[in-house]
This record gives sequence, structure tokens and C-alpha cells, in this order.
Amino acid sequence: MKKAVWLALIAAVAFAVPLRAAEKRDFFKVGVVTELSGDLATGGNVTKRGYDLWAEAVNKAGGIAIGGRKYKVKLYYSDAQSNPSQGAAAAERLITQEKVDFILGPYSSGVTIAVAPVVEKYKVPMITGSAESPLIWKQKFLYTFGTIPPVNFTGAAAIQTLAGLSPAPKTAVIFGSNDTFSKATAEAFESAAKKAGIKVLKFNIVPAGQDLTPLMSAAKVLNPDLVAFGGHDEELIKLVKSLRQIDFTPKALLMHYGVTEPAFVEALGKDANQTFGGAVWTASEKTKSKILWKDSPTYAAAAMKAFHVPADYTQAGSSAAGIAFQVALEKIKATPPISEAKRAELIKALEGVDVETFYGRVKFATEGDYYHANVGLNPLTIQIQGGKVVVVGPKRDAEAKAQYPMTPWDKR
Repeated sequence: MKKAVWLALIAAVAFAVPLRAAEKRDFFKVGVVTELSGDLATGGNVTKRGYDLWAEAVNKAGGIAIGGRKYKVKLYYSDAQSNPSQGAAAAERLITQEKVDFILGPYSSGVTIAVAPVVEKYKVPMITGSAESPLIWKQKFLYTFGTIPPVNFTGAAAIQTLAGLSPAPKTAVIFGSNDTFSKATAEAFESAAKKAGIKVLKFNIVPAGQDLTPLMSAAKVLNPDLVAFGGHDEELIKLVKSLRQIDFTPKALLMHYGVTEPAFVEALGKDANQTFGGAVWTASEKTKSKILWKDSPTYAAAAMKAFHVPADYTQAGSSAAGIAFQVALEKIKATPPISEAKRAELIKALEGVDVETFYGRVKFATEGDYYHANVGLNPLTIQIQGGKVVVVGPKRDAEAKAQYPMTPWDKR
């Protein structure tokens, strides 16, 4: 009797495997791992808006065109909970249980670095529309790509813009939170400042989420022309509030991601004005495309209609991640479900992507320290002016002159 039971079980397993492999469907399963809860939920939901908008636009057009047919996309979300280990578990769950064809990746660099070995293990391609730490690309993960250039590629641009102001800032204090992205941002600022002849009076990497008021009080004593900070959106807001609280207005205040996020201006009002930041896309960028959205303003209008908040470069980069997959899938004529062999073809196709989108050029590096990061974009320096994001550098892209030095808090 026991032998009969075992034979039945073996037969069931034998038949189950082919049935799973022979899954039939007329749509792509797209896994999404991002931070929908926890400390990084604000940014995680920005990536969600970008991924959702791409899927909506693709499906409205009938789907991804392959071999005379169109295949729609369905997004399967798994919350990374702002925790690298949870992100890795989320990716594994999407791959092994949901059997997704490919993955759109996390908001943060820390979670992306945790997810990358998982997609590598299962040979499932992933594009992150957000993560910017150079540590991701230096590890040369074969199955991981990103549409936003690494911060060491873009971070120097804002410092160069500031160094061209008159009179140029001569001294700086530079801080960064102790997480993968923020630390890399601060290091990029420091390196660029030194090259520009700006004396760095103090450089420090501090615990993420700590009270920034004591740090800014110490900075006030040094009285630098420039305060530069690498952190995430909530921290940037707290930094400005700390500076106002201690009544210290440097000549220039520089941050990176978060300044262009609508929540920054909403939280700070007029105190957000004149803050500098880095970006690789704005709603006014002069771009042209034949895929989904014809240019930046068209995408920005669609985003505003869908979500009632302005799109920033992370949301745009997330939508562009979907477009990159779309272009590569069409090139290799992949139909769902995608086999392991076809996913290997998809990697080669992604490496060959060189396309103009509403977001600008998407072209992934295939060697060097930027391996699989998008190197098709030019970094921009932005400043909040009158509550709006305005490009102030480099000169060829500037929409307005930089407002400098900063207006004291009590005179706004």
C-alpha cells in the first residue's frame, strides 16, 4: 500500500512539472519589488506611480507588439518594507511563486543591492527605475540594469554649476546619511568640491534618521558658504527645518534626490525655495520619442492627470524602465511566458538598447564601473524657484539664472 502511495506521489510530481512549464497566457507577468511601507515609502510610491503609468499606457495601446500580436502587461507588487532582506524575500517570492517574466526594481540602492543576487540566481532580468549607488554597477550583476545614471556620474554636475557662480562658494560642509545611496552622494559632492577648489571644512557620514539640528549647529559655527547633504526625501525636509530653527542661511544649500519630489515643496512651502539639487530629467526637458509619450511635457501631463502630483525624475525613470523592457522584448520577439533561454536573449537585447524616449536617451553601459547603468543622459542642476523645479545648469540647458546667495529665512 505504501509503495502504491509513493508511486502515485512520484507520478503527480512528474506530471506537475511539465504542466507548470507549459503555462499558457496572453500577457506578461511583471514583478515589482519596491518600498511601499517603512521609512522609504514616499520614494517607493514614486516608483510605483512610474511603473503603473507605463503599464497603463502600454495596455491602453493594446499591449506590447510582438509578431503581429499584442500582449498586455500585469504588474505583481511585493512590498520590500524599506528593508533589504525583505526586498530579497519579496523578489524570490515573485520569481518562484508568481513566476514573473521580469522585474521592475526597488526605489533604494540598499534594497536593490539585496535583490540583485536573487534575480542573478534565478536568471530573471530586473531594471530599477530609481537606484543610483555606484556600488550596484561595480558588482557587475548580469541580470540587473538601471535607467538612472549612478550618482558618481551625475553628482559632480551641481557642484560644477555652483563653482561657476559669482562669487563662487569657497568653503563647504558636506554630510551624508549612512546608507548606500546617501553615502555615495556625499562622497561625490566631496570629490567634486575639492576638484573645483572649494575647501571642505567638514565631511561626515551620520546615522540615518538622526536629529540633524546639532549637526547644523556645528556647521553654523564653521560658517561655510555651501552646505551639501546626501540623504532621502524625509531627511532633506528635516535638514531645511533644522537650518531655519537655528537661523543659519548658507549662501547655497545643495541636496540630490528628494528636492524634485513634490513632497519637498509641499512640506516646506517658501522655505524650499532656492535649494539646489541634481536631476537627470524635468517636465520641461526637450526630448522626442515615438514610444508611448512623444516628449517630456506630454508625459508630465499624463502623470498629473493620473496622480494629481507633478512627476519627478524617479517617476520618469521608472516609466522608462518599462519602455526599455518593451523595446527589448519586441526586438527578440519574446512571447509570454518567457523561458530561461529567452530571458538570456532578453539580457543581450537590453545591452543593445539605444533608444530615445520621453525621458531622454536610454543606453546601458556594457563594461566598466557603470556596467548596466544608463549612460545616455546628461546630468542637470536644478533649483526650486517660486515653488517650482527650474533647471539652472549646465548653461546649455538652463531655463533661468540661479538665485544666489540664498535669501535669509526671516526675509522670505
